[in-house]
Amino acid sequence: MLFWIAMALIVGGSIAITFTITAREYEAPEFQRRPSVAIQASEVLARGGILALKSWLDSNKNSIVDRDLYIVGPGGADILGRSLSETAARRLEFVNRDEFVNREGNYRPSRAAPQIVGADGSAYTVLLVPRRHSIFGALSLPGISLTILCIALIVSAIASWWLAQHLSAPIRRIQAGARALAAESLDAGARPGYRVSAGLEGRKDELAVLARDFDAMADRLRANRGAVTQLLRDISHELRSPLARMRVALGLARQPPADLSRQLDRLEREIERLDSLISQVLKLARLHGTDAVFARETFELDEVIEEVVRDANFEGAVKNCKVRLDGAARAAVNGNRELLRSAVENVLRNAVRYSPAGAPVEVSVMRSDSDVLILIRDHGPGVPAGDLERIFEPFYRVAESRDRDSGGEGIGLAITAQVMKAHGGWARASNGQGGGLEVRLNLPAGALAV
Repeated sequence: MLFWIAMALIVGGSIAITFTITAREYEAPEFQRRPSVAIQASEVLARGGILALKSWLDSNKNSIVDRDLYIVGPGGADILGRSLSETAARRLEFVNRDEFVNREGNYRPSRAAPQIVGADGSAYTVLLVPRRHSIFGALSLPGISLTILCIALIVSAIASWWLAQHLSAPIRRIQAGARALAAESLDAGARPGYRVSAGLEGRKDELAVLARDFDAMADRLRANRGAVTQLLRDISHELRSPLARMRVALGLARQPPADLSRQLDRLEREIERLDSLISQVLKLARLHGTDAVFARETFELDEVIEEVVRDANFEGAVKNCKVRLDGAARAAVNGNRELLRSAVENVLRNAVRYSPAGAPVEVSVMRSDSDVLILIRDHGPGVPAGDLERIFEPFYRVAESRDRDSGGEGIGLAITAQVMKAHGGWARASNGQGGGLEVRLNLPAGALAV
């Protein structure tokens, strides 16, 4: 848009200057000078005849810098024998159409060019025409080219300066933010006072969009760094707990008289729990991101869901918790069977674990043209609204002591979310009407086998 405006100003200014100078140079001065030239030529012709007129013309033919002076005789040729320029020839043609003879037989001066009459009655036409040697015509006249050049330089300089300021400001801010990121100073691009897009809120050009995307990237990097730091803390904490219990059991085993068999059993349970935790962490690390690499195969989703439901019913029988399955996917999935089984099983085992004794757990499977939705609902205490999204974070527990007593590591739902994400879907949680927690697992049509 700016370039269009600049070009329009240059072209418009050039046309206006050319028209003004041309009108002034070609019309007003010419009309002002015509009478004096014609009068001088007439006086010379009257005093000395045609020879004197030729001598006068030869001396004055170049007296006007940007004009050519011709005196055309009755035969239509210049009296000095010069070839008429194209402009002079056109002017003479117009004069011949315009001139007329009065009743006395004398030529009357034309409105386009004055005419003088000699003593013998011969009429001579005085032509004072612009001299145009350049193919650019009027643009080559003195003053026009320089004026147009000045207009172009001034307008382009102003436009270039404004454009440079307009473009360089966000670029400098992005550059500073990139250096801050390179120096791992993520706060420089993330705090409201230091955002790259500050001051560019009203702009919608590509650089403003890039600045906002840069801020979003810095926010995401800061969140990822915080998540990694928290994850390391949680892993350290989770690993320290079984190790501490193992150290206590080992100390008790060394004290006489010791129940060695009991302490060895305790050590074995802690080692198994530690091995399970490490396996879960490794699985989560492999699944991190949407570009996780894993083996894919085609399998029936209903078979996997039915298998998980049977196992959950076996575990729930202890507390008389019945798992009910409603609906069917009737679709084959192109993905990893064990990962999807683990994703559904993690949610369903949590539902059975936190459902009251005798309360059912409902599993609903719904198929549409765009996706498959698996809904798992329990009738337990539910989750506070502020924690519904955080339950899919690694090692996050709604109730720390309760989850530790139940034996959970707080990583199962995080694996579920990553498995669904790796298959192009998602996992979301909400509190059901009347109590209980609802977890929705979505598989898009792209994950289904054609």
